[in-house]
Amino acid sequence: MRGLVPGLASAAPFIDLLPAVYQEDPFTGRFMGGFDDVLAPILATLDCLVDYFDPHVAPEDFLNWMAGWVGIHMEEGWPIERRRAVLATAVEMYRMRGTVAGLRANLQVLTGGRVEVADSGGVGWSKSPNAELPGVSSPRLAVRIRVHDPSTVPMDLVDAAVAAAKPAHVVHRVEVDRP
Repeated sequence: MRGLVPGLASAAPFIDLLPAVYQEDPFTGRFMGGFDDVLAPILATLDCLVDYFDPHVAPEDFLNWMAGWVGIHMEEGWPIERRRAVLATAVEMYRMRGTVAGLRANLQVLTGGRVEVADSGGVGWSKSPNAELPGVSSPRLAVRIRVHDPSTVPMDLVDAAVAAAKPAHVVHRVEVDRP
C-alpha cells in the first residue's frame, strides 16, 4: 500500500521555498517538516512514475491493478516472476489470441513449461466452390504441458485458458507430465 515512508527525505523541502526570516524560525521548520513528511512519498512516486507502469519493476501491490487494465485476473499464489511475465506479455498474447501459436505462448507464460498443441483443424483455399474442406470432421484439440513439477501447474486456469482460446464446438484435452 502507498502511504507514509518513515525517514524519507523530501527532494524539495518546503522550508527552502520560504524567505530567510521564516527558515530561521524553529516552529516554522517543524511545521513545514510535517508537510514534507506527508508529501515526500507522493513526490518520490511522481519521480519514479514511469517505473510504476513497467511490469518488470513495478511495486508488487501495483501489479494486480495494472492487470485489471488489460483484463487479466492473476492468482495471489503465483510467484511474483510469473505474475510479472504474464502482465508483460498480455498485449502480445491478445494479438495472437485464437491461434495455435498464441495458445502455446500463453500457456508457456502461464505454466513456465514446454507446451505442445495438436490441432485437428486446417486451413485451405480452392478455386472451385465445392472443394473438400481441410481438417477432420470431428474437431479436437490436444494440449500437452511438460514441466519439472506437474503439481505446480494451475489446472483450472490452464483449462480456462484453453477453453477461451478455442472455438466452442471443439473438444479439448489437457495433459501435464514431466519432460
